[in-house]
Amino acid sequence: MSSEALDGLRARLPDAAKDLKLNLQSVLVPGTLNSAQTWGVAVACAVSARNPELRDALVAAARAEHGSELVEDAYAASALMGMNNVFYRFKHLVGKPSYADKPARLRMSRLAKPSTNKLDFELYCLAVSAIGGCDICVQAHEKVVLEGGLTEEQVHDAVRIASVVYGTAVALEGASVLAPPAP
Repeated sequence: MSSEALDGLRARLPDAAKDLKLNLQSVLVPGTLNSAQTWGVAVACAVSARNPELRDALVAAARAEHGSELVEDAYAASALMGMNNVFYRFKHLVGKPSYADKPARLRMSRLAKPSTNKLDFELYCLAVSAIGGCDICVQAHEKVVLEGGLTEEQVHDAVRIASVVYGTAVALEGASVLAPPAP
């Protein structure tokens, strides 16, 4: 992790979230994913997790490492999946063929022409969709990234990042419950 802001957020996590402190540090070190994939997934998931402090810290670190195009693609992936996860999860949950046959008629041009590269953008979408709980989107994006040459280990690591970023956002938001009650 290369950001003082991230280190400060980790330090603020209470002992009850000690595992997240350690996990956040470890998942942001590139392994099976390259640095751009790691930071793009982290930013996309932080935007989806909706914790402004965590989002801003991850954006600053990602921008310092990779520039604004990666941040813009991560943001775009999060925004598009915010829309698609709701829409396609509804179609699946309702389970009626009449809805399944209706066209989405939702614009998704950024998905076809990201600023960085399509494979990484799809990976960001997959990780955000794991947070969004949309099985149709998860399956569709997982298929695309595997067909594009990524491995199941890389998909697994992207979802690990998603889970840790989301869990960290929850821990930061909920840390106040551990504070002693006001007199």
